[in-house]
Amino acid sequence: MIQVDLLSAFAIGAIILLIYHYVAKKYEYFLAKPVPCIKPTFGFGSTAPMILRNMDICSLVSKLYNAYPDASVAGFYDLMKPIYMLRDPEVIKKVAVKDFDYFMDHTPTMTNSNPDDNVESLFGNSLFALRGQKWRDMRATLSPAFTGSKMRHMFELVAECGRSMVEFFALEAKSGKTLEYEMKDVCSRFANDVIATVAFGIKVDSLRDRENEFYVKGKKMLNFQSVIVLIKFLLLRAMPRLMQKLKMDFVDTTLTEYFKNMITHNMKQREAHGIVRNDMIHMLMEVRKGALNHQKDEQQTKDAGFATVEESNVGKSMHSRDWTENELVAQCFLFFLAGFDTVSTCMSFLTYELAINPDIQKRLYEEVVEIDQSLGGKPLTYDALQRMPYMDMVVSEALRLWPPAVVSDRFCVKDYRYDDGTGTGFVIEKGNTMWIPAYAIHRDPKYYPNPDKFDPERFNEENRSKINTGAYLPFGVGPRNCIGSRLALMEVKAMVYYILKDFSLEPTEKTQIPLRLTKNMFALQSEKGIWLELKPRK
Repeated sequence: MIQVDLLSAFAIGAIILLIYHYVAKKYEYFLAKPVPCIKPTFGFGSTAPMILRNMDICSLVSKLYNAYPDASVAGFYDLMKPIYMLRDPEVIKKVAVKDFDYFMDHTPTMTNSNPDDNVESLFGNSLFALRGQKWRDMRATLSPAFTGSKMRHMFELVAECGRSMVEFFALEAKSGKTLEYEMKDVCSRFANDVIATVAFGIKVDSLRDRENEFYVKGKKMLNFQSVIVLIKFLLLRAMPRLMQKLKMDFVDTTLTEYFKNMITHNMKQREAHGIVRNDMIHMLMEVRKGALNHQKDEQQTKDAGFATVEESNVGKSMHSRDWTENELVAQCFLFFLAGFDTVSTCMSFLTYELAINPDIQKRLYEEVVEIDQSLGGKPLTYDALQRMPYMDMVVSEALRLWPPAVVSDRFCVKDYRYDDGTGTGFVIEKGNTMWIPAYAIHRDPKYYPNPDKFDPERFNEENRSKINTGAYLPFGVGPRNCIGSRLALMEVKAMVYYILKDFSLEPTEKTQIPLRLTKNMFALQSEKGIWLELKPRK
């Protein structure tokens, strides 16, 4: 009996020793590289504070970024996976633009590790998750849908949501209510209504009908605070192959089916009744017919503002692939994910900055009044919105200070010889991930003096030419940047225009100043919400 117990103890000890050796071996990767590395915590790597919710994602990214201020590239471990953090704007442009063929993909998860195994996954078939040639083809397919001319056609749908929103607030004020709101909630509802009409072809009113099915299901799907979502996320990062065999998807399948059925039904109705509407579903139906292409006279300029990212040759190239219905529907699903959360995040932080910086809000209001008067009673147009330089400066600065995508990634698809030009060179092996820490770079005094101050003058006509394009990354960089930057900027500017035209944004007793972030692994999110009052203008 004693002998059996000793054998069992020996076996358990041997297993523990093997596990320890396996994990410890993982943390030796950077020892062979001329790259400074943050000392990892056993089993958690360098991301333990965020995983254990002791630190918000922005603070962690800043801590990692600032650990080696003189390095162009630094190393750390995400759990047991080595990650290269790109710190220098010129290195970022080299990796993401010049040497893009080596870093064209996002880091694989089980939803995009093998596209052929994920024919039914909406996220796995979305533009964000696609890889290699299939991504190139889809980018080229969708790119013509996001040009300035297409945004002009879509603008009325966005403007209609803006007018409906302020009409609701006006009626609430008329009834004697104090208009104190949590702005992330308000902005999420506005963004939800915009994405419903623009990407799904339906009308919802989430301020008046607060529990409408489209909003409730969308919010549930994006509940990144839930324990179940957190566990899924950790498992997908730690054991992607096992999760693929278990067919575990990051997004709840019943919810994705709801959105999928909504889009396919809408498409069938339009085909049956010859309905044409200037929205994303119409664009995707045009894609299926092969009728959507770049126009020769299409201006590829920053017509939507300084933050707009321009399409690369990948997006402008020709494509010849027949897309399945599911692959096209997946793109609407992606637009929903991006529009619901990231755009509403930008809006809410922007309203906060306007509320605590009344001089900036006053100057922006004066520009709104000037444009409104120039329209002579006619509705706001896309072109009128582009004639607002101060609006663009304010939005550009909000995206600098509070970039919704705190960090972006690139995946090395083939061995790459890194050379910093000063004699330091080494190989980045296929299968490794690069992090581009937008939030930390945007707050580096090397690129932005007094970086924590909200100062739109950084983006005035005189100063914007001084900004290093590799140090301003609200929509990413290179061919894999955000395809919807024009749509996002149009949406944010329209909301701000309509609110400021009739209301001022004021702090209340519930407004947290200075604002602190929640210890959330996923998103840029305020600790106690962003509470503001909308005061009707006389």
